[in-house]
Amino acid sequence: MAEPFRILTLNQISGVGLKRLPGAHYAVGGQMDRPDAILVRSHDMHKMEIPTSVRAIGRAGAGTNNIPVEKMSQRGVPVFNAPGANANAVKELVIAGLLIAARNLVPALRFVDGLEGDDKRLHVLVEDGKKQFSGSELPRHTLGVVGLGKIGSLVADAAIKLGMNVLGYDPEITVDAAWSLPAQVKKAHSIEEVLKGSDFVSLHVPLIEVTRNLINAARVKSMKNGAILLNFSRDGIVDNDAVLEGLDAKRLRYYVCDFPAHKMLRHPHVVALPHLGASTREAEDNCAVMVADQVRDFLEHGNIQNAVNFPDVVMNRESPFRVCIANANVPNMLGQISTAMAEAGLNIHNMINKSKGEMAYTLVDVDSAVPVALTDHLSGIEGVLTTRYLPL
Repeated sequence: MAEPFRILTLNQISGVGLKRLPGAHYAVGGQMDRPDAILVRSHDMHKMEIPTSVRAIGRAGAGTNNIPVEKMSQRGVPVFNAPGANANAVKELVIAGLLIAARNLVPALRFVDGLEGDDKRLHVLVEDGKKQFSGSELPRHTLGVVGLGKIGSLVADAAIKLGMNVLGYDPEITVDAAWSLPAQVKKAHSIEEVLKGSDFVSLHVPLIEVTRNLINAARVKSMKNGAILLNFSRDGIVDNDAVLEGLDAKRLRYYVCDFPAHKMLRHPHVVALPHLGASTREAEDNCAVMVADQVRDFLEHGNIQNAVNFPDVVMNRESPFRVCIANANVPNMLGQISTAMAEAGLNIHNMINKSKGEMAYTLVDVDSAVPVALTDHLSGIEGVLTTRYLPL
């Protein structure tokens, strides 16, 4: 019997997800020598010495900022995430943020919290003070959604059901996302179009170099007077100084976010939540299940789904003898692999190869057992990063 796969957990991972890794074939724990894979949530792995034994990393969430993805790519290690698994949780928090801001609920709560007196006195104070918290209803107002992936699409759909108009922008929208997008969403051609035409703006983009400070001073100035900005993506997407300037100039009415910043603490028009986006039991379970299944499928069968640094490559098993090869996306790699298989006397039963940027990945099923000499030869080809033989 083969040794069990060793899985290192760097955070508390939902038990519902860990149950997807059967004890007969997996050893899972927070202390693990020579791990085959790592499961992580928020732990910062950038300063960590990641063991050379690691073949995969699974992030039980969507963002992978806490993982040295480029370094793992250079080692041929896929980094999996769980896109969409926490989408409903984030959507519900965004809708809560819309209502909190539209109805001035935070200052209203603070007002009530500061009241003193008996019920008769409270009644007088409430009636005298409530006018300052008069808000607006959502129907017929426009919500601008920047980023129309799973979360953005769900937010757009929920807003439409609440009677809002929705203006959306996403230059990188996928075919699947486009299909799931409600037909009532009006497509914008630029971020500026969204900002100028929206009473509320909700951001749903990943934090990468091109989205850092996506909302800057110039874009804040282009927003409608009295607009409300919501950011439940990443804090670096918004220039905090620009937002504060917009709030103080009354260009913005509220900034609602999931990322407290020191300079924004206690600002009367900032509603900052303690990173609650995916903090529901259901979201944690969904993320853990999704990423555990993906890591298991990769370790046992070499299949890749939802890796941020690898292409999706899935091939049903039609043979018990499978070879998995991660390599740099360079010419003649498939030719060298096929030639090596032929010279070893192996018949290729099925084969699939895909690339993503500088990374390529190949699955090859052959009709007979693969000798160690062949895997060694494949590993020695210039540009090959990892070679794995996965017999059933």
